[in-house]
Amino acid sequence: MSQPKDISQYWPTVLKLIATVLVVWALVSYGAGILFASALNSISLGGYPLGFWFSQQGSMYIFIALIFIYAWKMGKIDEEFDVHED
Repeated sequence: MSQPKDISQYWPTVLKLIATVLVVWALVSYGAGILFASALNSISLGGYPLGFWFSQQGSMYIFIALIFIYAWKMGKIDEEFDVHED
């Protein structure tokens, strides 16, 4: 195991991860589902327009994936700063 990093950088690292996850979530749910829906509707996914798919299902799938990605990355950050649970 490597040497733990300076603990004063823990919260800025966590906040950066949270901000990244929230930006991705906003882009997918609000951007792809609402703002860019008409442009995405020219593409079809499973027989449905892509903008409609993002509005109805895609944003939920991305949200669930972001939950798992967040948990995995938080585990890595906790180990990196040696604040993980054993």
